[in-house]
Amino acid sequence: MSDAFYARLRETLNEIEVAGLTKPERVIASRQGAVITVKGDGGKTRDVLNFCANNYLGLAGDGRVAEAAAKAAHDFGAGMASVRFICGTHSLHKELEAAIARYLGYEDAILFAAAFDANGGLFEPLLDEQDAIISDSLNHASIIDGVRLCRAKRYRFANGDMTALEDRIKAAKADGARTIVIATDGVFSMDGHIADLGTITPLADKYQALVMVDDCHATGFLGPKGRGSAAFHKVEGRVDFLSGTFGKALGGAMGGFVCARRETVALLRQRARPYLFSNALAPALCGAALEAIRIANSEEGDKLRVRLFENAARFRNGMAATGFDLLPGEHPIVPVMLGDARLAQSMSARLLEEGIYVIGFSFPVVPKGQARIRTQLSAAHSSEHIDHAIKSFARVRDQLEIS
Repeated sequence: MSDAFYARLRETLNEIEVAGLTKPERVIASRQGAVITVKGDGGKTRDVLNFCANNYLGLAGDGRVAEAAAKAAHDFGAGMASVRFICGTHSLHKELEAAIARYLGYEDAILFAAAFDANGGLFEPLLDEQDAIISDSLNHASIIDGVRLCRAKRYRFANGDMTALEDRIKAAKADGARTIVIATDGVFSMDGHIADLGTITPLADKYQALVMVDDCHATGFLGPKGRGSAAFHKVEGRVDFLSGTFGKALGGAMGGFVCARRETVALLRQRARPYLFSNALAPALCGAALEAIRIANSEEGDKLRVRLFENAARFRNGMAATGFDLLPGEHPIVPVMLGDARLAQSMSARLLEEGIYVIGFSFPVVPKGQARIRTQLSAAHSSEHIDHAIKSFARVRDQLEIS
């Protein structure tokens, strides 16, 4: 045993605590929803309003989704006890892959244990040192890690800077890149900023580049029928590789996917390491996701999306009128900017005492000096929930004497 090693860990943990960067995990003792039960010290529980879940359509606690999960588990068991290519491919997996591809307008799809794995496994099988990846500076950690695993040349452009993107494309061309892939989040999760695919895709066409989009914070609710950021920008069919998740709007469970052309998916099945070496998705997860896709693609889904964006506008307008510094946008992610990490943690803790569940975000999740409380709206919120949250934010701000 190395005492020095464990002493170093304790020192690092103390540094994190002193800097106000510790990320506490609160225990939920209910279904996910607009109102959740949180377990506190001594095992005591209380109901609070939840404004920090990715539960955009309110389906994570929906009885129909839960029943579909339970039925799949009852009919097909807890899991496949294997990876897909050995004896882990079930008819539910093929049904779900066909359903998500059809919903989002692609030829085929491949499932992964998580959306992080989808991005982690995407680039390496498709690209090598002869190719180039041009990545937005604020891309999700899973894209960054996936790019690092690939031998392609790497270029980066400042978030949303289309002039810089074109310059990087030209540089990659000049460096002799065989294939160029532009990689971006469809929605940047810390800011709620929607990527400018209306400019990115024509640039890709101009230079014969490919486009990869992580649409985790868009699938199911952004754009017509919730088909995501490309649909929002009216450039459907112009994104070559689309990754996403069933862990947010589409049921809130877990599991990721990549949608693409058939030959792309076929090669990923042969070479994507997270796919080849991870157990297949459990039947319950597939059942839940299938039901969530059905709801999202229905008239009911249209109504949920209208309510979601009405809720986001109500909250954003109310918070702005009360004097809070918000990042501009129209997405249901509404960041409340505070700057200081300790202040973000203190405010989120005080809000919990007020019955509002939110989380303070600080470095390394966001850049230093840009700490915030990232609020997220759901179709499950009522107008009363939103108005109560705004008043609670204002009350805590005054208590903490935040200017």
